[in-house]
Amino acid sequence: MTFPVNPPARLAGFSASCNPEPLAHMGIRFDAQGRFLKEPGNSVVCHLTEGSASQGAIIALRALYQELPEADKLAFTPVSSLHMTLFQGVIDTRRALPYWPQDLPLDTPIEDVTEIFCQRLKHFRAGPGFRLGLTALTPTAMILEPVDEEDKAALADWRDRLARLFGYRHPDHETYEFHVGFAYVLSRFSDTALCHWEEVLQRETRHFQAKFACLELDPPAFSTFEDMTRFEEVVILD
Repeated sequence: MTFPVNPPARLAGFSASCNPEPLAHMGIRFDAQGRFLKEPGNSVVCHLTEGSASQGAIIALRALYQELPEADKLAFTPVSSLHMTLFQGVIDTRRALPYWPQDLPLDTPIEDVTEIFCQRLKHFRAGPGFRLGLTALTPTAMILEPVDEEDKAALADWRDRLARLFGYRHPDHETYEFHVGFAYVLSRFSDTALCHWEEVLQRETRHFQAKFACLELDPPAFSTFEDMTRFEEVVILD
């Protein structure tokens, strides 16, 4: 006799049996074959510091993901694109308030918005340093949190001042979940596979936390992108 396998509660959103909702970004950010589609925009991101120990561990973790059961249900972004988003910019597929500068028409070309932001950033003072540590792993990302209250305050300072400068404030401004994304979901997992993933994710979370109190990140940089495979730094906020 076989018994049903229940997916871990925290991963239920990745389960084919538990989540009937349409897949986020399918047909807009990527297609059913995992090919990334053109979706231009800009953002303020921190890339992983090249050659750092934590970068090496993150690249190894991403490689491990690709060997796990049903990993072909994920569309992985390139290693070179790995980053932590500090503040979300504008994106061509989301032209609506409050995700767009209040003082710019909603049909303003992305390249024009980017140029306007570059001009505004000429008068922007870089904020205090901050640290982010791993709190959990999901099948698509590393979930991060400020190491302590000082780091939390520093991140809030950056985000509040960028919101004022750019002229918009997302609904999740106060609750935004910092992360390093690895992949997007093409198709949801079987519950059996998710149980295996959960075992590995819990183990790897403990291993990473034991080695690294925080990730090694480059200074924030206002960056542009044509799709999710490359984030080109335009203005480094150092």
